[in-house]
Amino acid sequence: MMRPGVLRAALLGLALAGVLAAQGCAGALAHRPTMTAQAEQAKFEQDRKAILAMAGDFDVTFDFRETVSLTPGYELKKPKVSGANEIVRVLEDRGDFIRLQQILVMKMGDDTIVTKHWRQDWQYEPASVLVFIGGNAWETRKVPASQRAGKWSQTVYQVEDSPRYGAVGAWTHSNGVSQWTPPAEMRPLPRRDMTTRKDYDAVLAVNRHTITPFGWVQEEENSKLVLRGDHHVLAREIGVNTYKRTSPLPRDGDDYWNATKAFWAQVRDDWSRLETSAPTFGLTIQGEPEPLYIPILTLADDVQAGKIATDAAVVEAENMIARFTTTNVGTLESRIAKARQQADAGSQTAAK
Repeated sequence: MMRPGVLRAALLGLALAGVLAAQGCAGALAHRPTMTAQAEQAKFEQDRKAILAMAGDFDVTFDFRETVSLTPGYELKKPKVSGANEIVRVLEDRGDFIRLQQILVMKMGDDTIVTKHWRQDWQYEPASVLVFIGGNAWETRKVPASQRAGKWSQTVYQVEDSPRYGAVGAWTHSNGVSQWTPPAEMRPLPRRDMTTRKDYDAVLAVNRHTITPFGWVQEEENSKLVLRGDHHVLAREIGVNTYKRTSPLPRDGDDYWNATKAFWAQVRDDWSRLETSAPTFGLTIQGEPEPLYIPILTLADDVQAGKIATDAAVVEAENMIARFTTTNVGTLESRIAKARQQADAGSQTAAK
């Protein structure tokens, strides 16, 4: 979208709105003393092109490998490699704000399985960013003008639209390569470890996104943090999520989204109200929050199947969010202790 006043054609069938917002962005560029307005506008458009290039249909490979043990006696775990098919759709484009939704579309024999996956929101020169602070809690952190100039925040949300992590970084386009690299920020355990391990509590991650000739790649440099007692790094890990463009995937993913997007829009609004209600908020459950996201995903499935009306499903989802969230998060130590207790209880139950 060229700012101000020109709309690009629709991307993947979704209209790209935002002329007014785009006009508003122009003023944010005028104060730069180190770059002409024309050069800054060109850079802004390059950034937007890179973000929008992550939309499409993809074959995805997830490849995670522990590389360095940093705790006495710790032995590196075997690599975890898996694959999937995924569609990425542009839900919103206001010029300086772009929202992308990822949906898994998997062929299982004669059946196609659709699962809502993660969402990424991109904001140009954000006044604040939502960051993970450990123990299933998040904090809205102000971003000084000097630290946001020319940069974008990426905030990632989980399958039921609760937050996951956020960071602020600059897109660069040197030597023909577009990539976004923020400083290291903390994030929850990945699901591949959350459900199988209890020897660390969070990840300190550098999360680089690079646009490639075949699609895009998300590279992670992860330090696995132990936040109990004497905080330390258990091990380091390298992760490479590779998105290769493919021929159009089955329409099931788009059919799912078209049937449920009104439901998910209201769920997002409910989470947004919680985010703005207090500087910090969190979940009342620790570890993998299946009691929260499984019922909400099921409600979306029921909406698509016609088993429940959207308005009724929204009310149930709001009640579920209210039940499992709080703005009184307590201390990190108390949250981690609760997570350990729940993990230990789960291990004892599984052993019986």
